[in-house]
Amino acid sequence: MEIVLNGYYTLILATLVLLLGRFLVKRVKFLGDFNIPEPVAGGLIAAVVIYCLNWFFGYSFTFQKELQTACMLMFFASIGLSADFGRLKAGGKPLLIFLFVVSGFIIFQNLIGVGLSAALGLDPLMGLVAGSISLTGGHGTAGAWGSTLEDKYGLVGATTLGIACATYGLVAGGIIGGPVAKRLTNKLGIKPTANKDNPSQVEQLADNQSLYSTKHDLGDDTAHKEIFERPDNIRLITASSAIETLALFAACLAFADIMTAFAKDTWFELPTFVWALFGGVVIRNALTMVFNFDMFDRAIDVFGNAALSLFLAMALLSLKLWELTGLAGPILVVLVAQTIAMIGYAYFVTFRIMGKDYDSAVLAAGHCGFGLGATPTAIANMQAITDRYMPSHKAFLIVPMVGAFFVDLMNVAILQSFIGIFG
Repeated sequence: MEIVLNGYYTLILATLVLLLGRFLVKRVKFLGDFNIPEPVAGGLIAAVVIYCLNWFFGYSFTFQKELQTACMLMFFASIGLSADFGRLKAGGKPLLIFLFVVSGFIIFQNLIGVGLSAALGLDPLMGLVAGSISLTGGHGTAGAWGSTLEDKYGLVGATTLGIACATYGLVAGGIIGGPVAKRLTNKLGIKPTANKDNPSQVEQLADNQSLYSTKHDLGDDTAHKEIFERPDNIRLITASSAIETLALFAACLAFADIMTAFAKDTWFELPTFVWALFGGVVIRNALTMVFNFDMFDRAIDVFGNAALSLFLAMALLSLKLWELTGLAGPILVVLVAQTIAMIGYAYFVTFRIMGKDYDSAVLAAGHCGFGLGATPTAIANMQAITDRYMPSHKAFLIVPMVGAFFVDLMNVAILQSFIGIFG
């Protein structure tokens, strides 16, 4: 029996999923340690319940798709509206080099996914789902591309698989980052600065960190980093700034709707969420560079995070876990290969190209975090290293900017090329 839920009930269930996820993340240490998002923690439980209802009683649920799509488009618009190319200058040459290093891995990641999928008898597009779509892209990108691959290319179970792979990536990215950086720091001959059992050394480390912050001008990017490093922090937003921000989101969504219709059946046809992201980039940089408009990043961040949480909750409620039957074994092989590739790339490529110094070791840990998981995982990896050794201003300046939005721009461009070849 099919049960159809309208927008009101879909929104109610999505918020209940988020509340359940918040409860689980606070109470289950594993979920907190590995930065599992609240929508994923609660949504996977809800998906299992729905699976059991289908298996034992034959119930299936249909949720309003339009609300989920709108939240998805708002999330990608928020990425575009945050992509201030003026910040590339703040990171300087190292940021550009790191961006090229990360882009190289995205290509490598997709080649591994496509190649192994073909060798295991799967659709090559499945390799992209188990590649940068879910790993570098994360849950939001997995849900967005999954819907596109299902609707346009008939790839059954793409969304379900993408969410599962993204969850694996969060855990794997959190596990490998620390050991990779530790081995690199040992190779450099750097010893831990502080011993938690020795108060004097802990005090000395605090003094070193204070001195480091004094000597290095963090500039306005300190506030910017707070947005992406601590998404649960309270943001001070006024009614007028909220209205201005909603107007920007509306402009992005209108741009996406117009361009999707205009580009249909042409050589530059793109998924609607890509146009929403691109529209955000254009609007953001036109307003800041041409009109010197003061963008309210805190409001963009709040609306973007809220939209992502609701989108993920609704996407997970819509999962059909039974569609993954027979894929678990081959996909696990691909994911293990991706994990090994990330370790090797961070150790031999990221570390070497970024300078073969302590900052490079911390950057390698961060790359492991968002190369398989997400920016919060990257930050957690780097904090685990800097808490034990010493600060790394360079890493904490570069990784949040690249991991938070610039990598998404590169990922979309690279994925579009791969899908053009294998789609």
